[in-house]
Amino acid sequence: MGWSEERVALLRKLWTEGLSASQIAKQLGGVTRNAVIGKVHRLGLAGRATPSRPAKRPVRTARPRIVGPTAPRMRLPSSVPHVIIPDLEPVRFADGKTATVLTLNESMCKYPIGDPADTAFAFCGRASSCGPYCQDHARLSYQPSQAKKRRVSEPDELRRMVRLAAM
Repeated sequence: MGWSEERVALLRKLWTEGLSASQIAKQLGGVTRNAVIGKVHRLGLAGRATPSRPAKRPVRTARPRIVGPTAPRMRLPSSVPHVIIPDLEPVRFADGKTATVLTLNESMCKYPIGDPADTAFAFCGRASSCGPYCQDHARLSYQPSQAKKRRVSEPDELRRMVRLAAM
């Protein structure tokens, strides 16, 4: 359906009243919202009396929080060993210096010790058998995830029932 003079006049009237492009398209019939927007731009109808805005929703007041007893928290089994790592100082070489980025090689522990902005910053420098860290720093850095710990502690029957319930 084309844009007759009557339809353009109605478009101008509805646009200045502040109706949205969707509302105007419904009233005109036979045109889309995008067609209305395109015609408005071609006609240069930028100004509006009142912009179309959605109706305001009523403000919901916050409900008072009821504090009551909570469920007990899961505790890790006492059989899980806690990793205790001694506070290791960086290795000092024969000349009294510590390992730096320039002196590290693939068989040295690359665990950073201290603040990188500080002049006393160094790397551990101990021997690393496999991976980037020595044995102590590897135990500190790589810890098993909580999900694995939980899965190990669940009985097989419970795991099977949960899997069946999910199906």
